[in-house]
Amino acid sequence: MDARTGLFYVFAAVLLFAAFRVITARNPVHAALFLVLAFFQAAAVWILLKAEFLAITLVLVYVGAVMVLFLFVVMMLDINLDSVRKGFWKHFPLAGTVGAIIALEMSYVLMGGFREPPQNAAAAVPGELAAQVSNTKELGKMLYSQFVYPLEIAAVILLVAIIAAIALTLRQRKDSKSINPADQVRVKAQDRIRLVKMSPVVAAPSVAAGATTASVEDKKS
Repeated sequence: MDARTGLFYVFAAVLLFAAFRVITARNPVHAALFLVLAFFQAAAVWILLKAEFLAITLVLVYVGAVMVLFLFVVMMLDINLDSVRKGFWKHFPLAGTVGAIIALEMSYVLMGGFREPPQNAAAAVPGELAAQVSNTKELGKMLYSQFVYPLEIAAVILLVAIIAAIALTLRQRKDSKSINPADQVRVKAQDRIRLVKMSPVVAAPSVAAGATTASVEDKKS
């Protein structure tokens, strides 16, 4: 067994352990952190398969963006763990059976691929030529030439989903102090301030005269 095969088994073992802890951890924050570990191990396996672009995309997109959002939402919400884990052991036999079947199928496929001899070994690409080929460049050529229309359709679907999410969460709140930029642009100086002309000197009323007037009115009443 060479070093690459040994690293593959190490990364695969850690990946399986992290995936198992994701579904068995009681704390949702710990489960999200184990999922981050699983993503890192999957990226390492892809690097062993010389798929560097997929590995760095997994780390940047899922670990750097999606999992940060998951952790933020989980820590902001007050989750009742008892209600979340209710019925876990009730459905565990069915879930374990399905998981075992999937594991056996994957093992059969992988072991069958390991046993098959390499085909067209004489027509293999030399090491110097393979080192010059960039899988990222080839993937970009394939995406923007052969699969350009599916890529554009996926981009439009994502754009529609973003606009729909913004429209669904947009609410007019009475306590909101947001300002409309269009109203700020259309405002004029005379609308903001009003000048009032006042005389510079105002004679103050006499206190004695005011008291006399009040006493006269009391006598009349």
